[in-house]
Amino acid sequence: MSAIVEARGLWKVYRGGDGKPLEVLRGLDLTVHRGEVIAIVGASGAGKTTLLHLVGAMDRPTNGDVWVDGSRLADLDAAAMAALRNRKLGFVFQFHHLLREFSALENVMMPLWIAGTPDAKARSRAEEVLAEVGLAGRMTHRPAQLSGGEQQRCAVARALVHEPAVILADEPSGNLDHANSERLHELFFGLVREYETGLVLVTHNRQLAARADRILLLEDGRLTPVASPAAIP
Repeated sequence: MSAIVEARGLWKVYRGGDGKPLEVLRGLDLTVHRGEVIAIVGASGAGKTTLLHLVGAMDRPTNGDVWVDGSRLADLDAAAMAALRNRKLGFVFQFHHLLREFSALENVMMPLWIAGTPDAKARSRAEEVLAEVGLAGRMTHRPAQLSGGEQQRCAVARALVHEPAVILADEPSGNLDHANSERLHELFFGLVREYETGLVLVTHNRQLAARADRILLLEDGRLTPVASPAAIP
């Protein structure tokens, strides 16, 4: 398998309220292969979301480097970074972040519009992916007219519509009840395998982590392998 994400020697240091440095990540390494699912677990405040922001080109490390599909993020200016985020990365968060004034179809078309895809092609592709996530009959509905599970499925469709190299998911089912969580997990993993997209998944859900190819514990600013879900602290 080819590496789609490489992070080497990542440090992220913030200034605390007392002015002293706060080391969140401390020389962290991470490799993600195409088609691989990695679950990252750890205590609240361990730096899991910070790591996703660095890999997702939404923030820059204090030290270290990240490569996404062969591009070294440190070499990119703001415009090139934005283009990479739109072409190579998909994001799914605990809260769907759908644009409430747009329909489900328009929300899913958005990454393609931003990339300059012609309207007819963007519409056709968005309709295709929405059908895959079971929303063929809900495309014209706005987010407020969709259930919580439907909104999150729409967010998954939006993340996959441009066939990204890797999807970054931060507690994607954390806002759903058990039944909808299970439906979302089945859908998510099926689509990730179908598209051979890498997936980095931050979660506190042991059942979800158990389905990953690898489980990594983020603790003291570094990642260590976890042998099984039962071994998660």
